[in-house]
Amino acid sequence: MRRFTRLTNAFSKKVENHAYAVALHMMYYNFVYIHKSLKMTPAMAAGVTQRLWEIGDIVALVEAQEAKADRKRGPYKKRSENSN
Repeated sequence: MRRFTRLTNAFSKKVENHAYAVALHMMYYNFVYIHKSLKMTPAMAAGVTQRLWEIGDIVALVEAQEAKADRKRGPYKKRSENSN
């Protein structure tokens, strides 16, 4: 993975971005990429999932997480001084 080498344009300058790139790579490696020796993905071999994932499935997970994080709370009601 070129994120680890500093002499390329893909190098992560922030630790947070590097962690996201590594997580995305590991998700692809374990759920999408079919290994020749296993004839399936490592997640399928371990029994974590029964189907072959696609990139769109990973994108859907990321978008769902972002939508969950972007949800804002409603306005708070002020307590009256007499209600205790």
